[in-house]
Amino acid sequence: MSARTLKDELSERDRAVLRHVVQNFILTANPVGSRYLAKHSCLNLSPATIRNLMADLEKRGYLNHPHTSAGRVPTDKGYRVYVDMLMDLEQLSRREVEAIERKLDTVEDREELLAQASDILGNISCQLSIVTNPQLATGKLDRLEMVSLSSNRIMVIITVQSGIVKTLVMEVQSEVSRDKLEAITQVLNERLHGLTLKQIRETFSERVKDFQNEETGLIRLFVDSVDELFDDTKDRDRLFISGTRDILKHPEFNSPDKIRSVIELIDDKEIIIHVLESQGEKATDLAISIGNENPEKKLKNYSVITTRYLIGDIFGTVSVIGPKRMNYSRIIPVVDHIAKTITQRTSQQN
Repeated sequence: MSARTLKDELSERDRAVLRHVVQNFILTANPVGSRYLAKHSCLNLSPATIRNLMADLEKRGYLNHPHTSAGRVPTDKGYRVYVDMLMDLEQLSRREVEAIERKLDTVEDREELLAQASDILGNISCQLSIVTNPQLATGKLDRLEMVSLSSNRIMVIITVQSGIVKTLVMEVQSEVSRDKLEAITQVLNERLHGLTLKQIRETFSERVKDFQNEETGLIRLFVDSVDELFDDTKDRDRLFISGTRDILKHPEFNSPDKIRSVIELIDDKEIIIHVLESQGEKATDLAISIGNENPEKKLKNYSVITTRYLIGDIFGTVSVIGPKRMNYSRIIPVVDHIAKTITQRTSQQN
C-alpha cells in the first residue's frame, strides 16, 4: 500500500494525532500519552478523544503500545506516513549554509572533501554519517594510456569522462617498445572508448579476441587482469564515516548490547556499501528506508537516508544511518544540501 493510500485512509484528526505522536516521540524518546497531547498540543481535543484516536491508530498498525507505558510510539508504518506525507522539512539557516560551504571551500583534494563532508554531516545530524567514493565502474572510458616505467613495468592510466583517473602498475615479461605501446593503446581506445568500466570488464575478452595473440603479450595480460584493471572495489571500500560518538548518546543505545550492535554495523563495511549503493542506484533523488524496509537484518532497528552526489556521469552517496526516531525534518535537508555542495565542488575541481 502506498504512502498516499495510507494517508487517504486516515481522517484529518487521525493524521493530526499521528503527526503529534511522531514529533513528540522524536523530541523526547518517551512514549506519548493522550493526556500529554491534550495539554501540550494544539489539537483542541479531550484526552478521551485523543485516547480513542490513538487506540484506533494502534489497531491499524500506525502506533504501538509499549507494555511498560500508557503512551504510544510510532511503528515503521507510522513513520512512513509521517515522512512521506505529514512532516514539514526545516530550512537550513543562512548561517548554517555559509558555515558548511566555508569548511568545504578550503578543500581541494577529492577524498579530503568527502571526509570533511562526512564530518560536517555527522556533527549536524548526531547520527552515523557516511560518504562513499564515487562508483567508478559506472563511468564511461574517455581514454586509456600506457607508460613504460622500466624494462618490465608499465603503468596503465584509465581516465573516465568525469575526469577521474585510475592508475595501475603491471609487470610484463619483456620490454615493450614505445611504438608497440602506442599501437596497442590506439587499438584499445578505438574498441573501448565510451563504454562503462563495468561493460569493459564484462566484455573485454570478446572485444579483443582477434588481437589476443599479438607478440608483446600485453593484450593477453589485460585479459588476465581485467577485474583488477576495470573494477573499482578497492575505491568503493573507502568509506568516510563520522558521528560514531554522537549516535551512541541516543537513548536507543543505552546498553552494552545495543552499543555493540552499532560497532558491529560500522565494522561491517560490506553491508553498508551494499545498502547505500542499492539505494543510490534506485533513487536519482533522495531515498529513505525505515526499519523493516531495510533488507539487511542488522538495519532493522535503523532508518537510512541516502542521496547521490555526482561527478560527471558517475555518482557516490551521502547517507545518514540512525535510530528510527531520528529528526527527519531536520536531517533530510542537510543530507540534500551537502550532496549538492559536493557535486558543485567536484565539478569546479574538474
